[in-house]
Amino acid sequence: MKTIYLAGGCFWGTAHLMSLVPGVVKATAGYANSIIPSPTYQQVCTGLTRAAETVKVDYNPDEVGLSTLLRIYFKSIDPLSLNRQGNDVGTQYRTGVYYVDPDDVPVIEAELATLQRRHSEKLAVEFCPLKNFYPAEDYHQDYLVKNPDGYCHVNPALFKEVRQMRKAGRAESREELRKRLTPLQWEVTQNSATERPYINEYDHEFRPGIYVDIVDGTPLFVSSDKYDSGCGWPAFSRPIDDSLLTEHEDFSYGRHRTEVRSAKADSHLGHVFPDGPAETGGLRYCINSAALRFIPLEEMASAGYASLIPLVN
Repeated sequence: MKTIYLAGGCFWGTAHLMSLVPGVVKATAGYANSIIPSPTYQQVCTGLTRAAETVKVDYNPDEVGLSTLLRIYFKSIDPLSLNRQGNDVGTQYRTGVYYVDPDDVPVIEAELATLQRRHSEKLAVEFCPLKNFYPAEDYHQDYLVKNPDGYCHVNPALFKEVRQMRKAGRAESREELRKRLTPLQWEVTQNSATERPYINEYDHEFRPGIYVDIVDGTPLFVSSDKYDSGCGWPAFSRPIDDSLLTEHEDFSYGRHRTEVRSAKADSHLGHVFPDGPAETGGLRYCINSAALRFIPLEEMASAGYASLIPLVN
């Protein structure tokens, strides 16, 4: 079990949203980083406690990743709005990500950096260790379940999107996934291992087609963006869409690199470097073959990827 604390304006909507995410065990509305112990709702509303309406999210990391939780959370807020979300105004309605596990810091920093790149203005989302958290009064817990027509600043479409995640459920358990993948595919995608250079499956593969996530089949790269970088692993100048990947700081082996993972399955893919072809943006996505499945152009339609054929052509 892991825990992250998310302040997203009125905690009724944020708590309900998080409770719908597959893998979230409990979402508790409360008050974070108060300067007085055990504040009441009335005290918090004055702003004098400096507390933020916050949701304690307890989740199973084998079922949902922190990156996924943060991406859903970011969709529920206006990240540029200071001390205001929807119709609610006040310091208690500020946005923030508060952590208790230092190992979560690189993940949070990476997701915030990705969000910042989408905006020219500075984000108004706090990011710091949790100082304290006090559960809110009982009537605030599961408020929108008890009051389906109650006020909520979160877009109902986002609730629907997350409900669909729960309806779909986890495609397969980790035990089933481990049986399906080869030992190398498992170690690369689940444990961030790196396969040997030059002798891997797709280093010298240049036929037309697409490359999908070996775990869940999400299309990630297209052959027209693949080139021979000489690094010993498949190299791409860009993904099919930036939203398909997440980036994370990696300090392993005494080096500072940017890890690349698939957004949906959270598979470790490889790393991205700023030494790619200048004419295509200057990036080199160095990806493990074991994290990918190549689908040749002539097999794309039968494999269910017909809509992506124009990208190859």
